[in-house]
Formats: sequence, structure tokens, C-alpha cells
Amino acid sequence: MTCNDSKIKIDLECIFTVICNLASKLENLDEFEVAKLVSTKITQQPNDKPALRLKILFNLYNLLGSPDSRFFVYMQALNLALNGKVVDHIIPSFKKIDFFLKEWNIGVKDQRNLFLTIANVLKESKSSGKDSFKFLTKYLATFSGEDSYIISEAKEEAVRSVIEFVKAPDMFQCDLLDIPAVAQLEKDSKYALVYQLLKIFLTQKLDAYLEFQAANSTLMKSYGLVHEDCITKMRLISLVDLGLNESGQIPYALIKDTLRINDDEVELWVVKAITAKLMDCKMDQMNQVVIVSRCSEHIFGPHQWLSLRSKLETWRGNVASLISTIQANKVIEVGIPAGQGTTIR
Repeated sequence: MTCNDSKIKIDLECIFTVICNLASKLENLDEFEVAKLVSTKITQQPNDKPALRLKILFNLYNLLGSPDSRFFVYMQALNLALNGKVVDHIIPSFKKIDFFLKEWNIGVKDQRNLFLTIANVLKESKSSGKDSFKFLTKYLATFSGEDSYIISEAKEEAVRSVIEFVKAPDMFQCDLLDIPAVAQLEKDSKYALVYQLLKIFLTQKLDAYLEFQAANSTLMKSYGLVHEDCITKMRLISLVDLGLNESGQIPYALIKDTLRINDDEVELWVVKAITAKLMDCKMDQMNQVVIVSRCSEHIFGPHQWLSLRSKLETWRGNVASLISTIQANKVIEVGIPAGQGTTIR
């Protein structure tokens, strides 16, 4: 950067700082109009010094008092970061989104716009796919309770959420099946197969996926899904399903057949599942079984709640039995006279 460029940068920042200060001293109604005018002007050329423009918008935001004005400027900053490809500068603010939502007190439509824009910003960045997916599902959740016409507006993003979930190598659990915006895909002539794919990844095993892929390989490629990556994910999902359904013990032979792998690969896949924190288990090589102590659920619906309730009741019963045993032993100890039971006769 030359001296002239540096001077222009400083002058520009100073000019807008003065304007921002003036905007903050106006009444609420005028404040919003001026904030709108200033922020719109700042974002007109997003590719020209975008980081500086973003900094000016942050300064303006901090000077404003009206929640409406602040929300408008924040949305402008989001779009500037996205269009100017400086998303890393705004991502740290996402940690405070819940606080901002309380402060702004915005309606459902504004929430949808916010969540979807954040999801797009995170997708553009090098962040984990989980972060983008989190806000995408927040966006879809805002359509719950709406009529079918309104829900249909989210159809494309619902498809996107399914594809992002299937593609992500580190996501194995989600609530997409419970979201109406996603459920609408089941009966959609264009996207019914996408919904079927989601259902396979959340409720079925590898053989179901292989059958689907054989019949819909063109569809899979059109969404950028890599067959080998999907097989890897489905093998891990299938292994976890075995752990959930086989009463705590999985024979090596069953793992081999279900995952369609060789004998010498069984323990490798068990280790992969442990590394991914999908299950806790021990391998009994002598008896050729995997002893499972914990498995992660892919979905958490009514069936999972009932299972959890049953486990908690069993645990409560075991604890009560243990307490009773301890108390009984204390009574016995108290009833033994001093000196008795301490020597062998």
C-alpha cells in the first residue's frame, strides 16, 4: 500500500466516522433513515476496500441506539462481507446472535433473512459445515406452523440442507425429518428422491443406500455427492445401528456382512466409529464380538424418548436397590456388639 492509498483510507474512515456520529445524534425515526442512507452508500462497491467498509459499518452499528437501525446495519454488514469476500471479519459476531435477537426483537421474516444470510456467509468461509448447517436448520425451523404455500418458499433450502447433511463427513445426527419445510419434500414430484435419501441416511443401513444409488446414480452426481464418501458414512451409520439393536453385543460376522467388508477390516471400522465418537465399546477378539456401552442416535424422536425413559427408570431402580443394600448393611453393623466378629474362634 502506498502512502497515498494509506491517506485515502484514513480520510475515508474519518469522513464516515463523522457522518456516523451525526447519525447517532438524531431522533429514532431520522436515525433509521440516515443509517439506511449511510450504510447503503458504504456497501455500493463491496469489492473496493471491503474490510475498511465493514469496519465503518461496525462503527456505525455501535453508535446507533435504535434496534431497527442496528438490525438493518448488521444485515448490510453481512451482505457486504459476503459480496466482498471478507466473511472472516464478521464470523466472530455470530457467537452473540442469541443476544442480538433479544436486543433487536425482530419478526419471523427478518429472522429467516438473518439465519439464511448467516448460513450463506458460513458456507463461503472455511468454517465447519456444521456451523452453516446449524443456521440453515434455524432458517427452516421458522416455517413451522405456516401453511403449505408459505412453507413451499423454503423448498430449495430444504433440499440444500439434506444435501449438506449427506455430504458432511462429521455429521451423523439431525432433526430434519421433524421439520415441516423438509417433510414437504416427501410428496414433491421433483424432490421426493432427495427426501428418500435423507431417510436412508437417518433410519436405514448400507444395503438400502446401495440399492438407492444403483437406481439414482445420475441424481447423486447432479448434487455433487461422491459415492465412495457416502459409502464410508453409511458404513459408520450402519455400524452404530447394529450397536443400538443388538443388545450390547455385535458379532464380527454381522459387522462384516452388514458393512460389506473383509474379515480383517472389521476392527478398523470399529476404531473409526470410536474415533468419530459415535460409540463406546470394547473388542473381544477371542469371542469375535464387539461389546457396546454407548451409541449415538441419528434421530431423537418419540421412540428414543421412550428408550431413554426406560433406561432412566432402570437406573433409578438400580440406585434405589444399592441405597437399600447400603442401609441394610449399616443396620447389621450397628447391631453387632463390640468385640464380636473381630476374631476367629
